[in-house]
Amino acid sequence: MTPHTQIPHRFLAACIVCRALLAPASQAAEVTHETAPETGIESWTLRDQGASLLLMQITPDQATAFFLGRGFNRSAADHYASSCVFMTVVRNESASGSISYRLADWRYTAADGRQRAIKPADEWLREWKRRKLPQASLIAFEWSQHPYAQTLEVGDWNQGMTTYALPLGSRFDLKFRWAANGKMHDAMLEGVRCAQPARDN
Repeated sequence: MTPHTQIPHRFLAACIVCRALLAPASQAAEVTHETAPETGIESWTLRDQGASLLLMQITPDQATAFFLGRGFNRSAADHYASSCVFMTVVRNESASGSISYRLADWRYTAADGRQRAIKPADEWLREWKRRKLPQASLIAFEWSQHPYAQTLEVGDWNQGMTTYALPLGSRFDLKFRWAANGKMHDAMLEGVRCAQPARDN
């Protein structure tokens, strides 16, 4: 090797670092944000490693009307609607293999920096039982909530409501965790915003 073709090791190392910094983040999650022009309802979609997560705002008026139609009294329906509520959809968009997840593994962080777990449906159900809601309403509520744990085969999906203990209009980041092919994955959905409080007419 001639002197002109010899490359110092330090220069090689620097080139490797530069390539790593300049290379596109092909492994980064794909995130999209949409606002429905007719309603102003916002939604966020995250896609990564064959999994897809959609969060769509449910407004307080929508949540109240939904549960009033399922036998809730006004106090209970308004109490649920005062939470930050989202329709939550998870899909397996991989080419092969199942994905699995548990809501208990997800964490959300608001402006105070504190990590919180999603309020499980079982906790809500205990509250509704204390309020003596009818059994039919309890069943309807349970079916409306996102499953606690799920395994989805290729092309499968499921949906349901999830709630976040934050004031209406708050923003938060959600860490989505799932398993695929025996490996755990994490992806962050940033800047999600709770629906705004209902406006008086």
